[in-house]
Amino acid sequence: MTEHTDGPAARERAPRRLRVDAQRNVGSLLEAAKTVFATSGVDAPAKEIADLAGVGVGTVYRHFPLRSDLITAVLQRDVDACVEAGPALSATHEPGVALEQWILRYTGFVGTKRGLAAALHSGDPAYDGLPAYFLRQLGPALEALLDAAAAAGEIRTDISADDLLRAVAHLCHTAPGESVAYSQRMVAVLIDGLRYRAAPRHP
Repeated sequence: MTEHTDGPAARERAPRRLRVDAQRNVGSLLEAAKTVFATSGVDAPAKEIADLAGVGVGTVYRHFPLRSDLITAVLQRDVDACVEAGPALSATHEPGVALEQWILRYTGFVGTKRGLAAALHSGDPAYDGLPAYFLRQLGPALEALLDAAAAAGEIRTDISADDLLRAVAHLCHTAPGESVAYSQRMVAVLIDGLRYRAAPRHP
């Protein structure tokens, strides 16, 4: 029996398949760009990103016509992943450990984006909204972790989420030749400082 593939059902499946393929391409491109940015910087050739994603260079430019579009999408995706990690860590760890793990994850996010600071401060209006987006998304996620750890008597109470986000960002601007591991060691010292003078929890 010959199967007819030109009916209404087939016509509905085709666009849906295209949308799924397009979404898969975007996801592959963002993951590839994240990897390439970490090793070659945010100015890496589009072909390097396309090759790693397994697509053509034209696909990169079709989804992200400007380099700033790709950088912004990668950053927002990683910020959203950090935000989503907060509740997951809180559900599986004690408050102090959840906070520590989240901060180290945030450190990895900032520390592996070579050229990020230069891009954000380049004067390109495409990045004007990113700093506010970071604080708007990451601030509440970190504040919840800080509040829980402070309520448990595991950290001091005089540090805000904005203070901590900025402090970690500064510690990620390492000396030439240093890797993200160096930033993580310095951030670990900062985390120890959060525990200093922690108010003990009353029974």
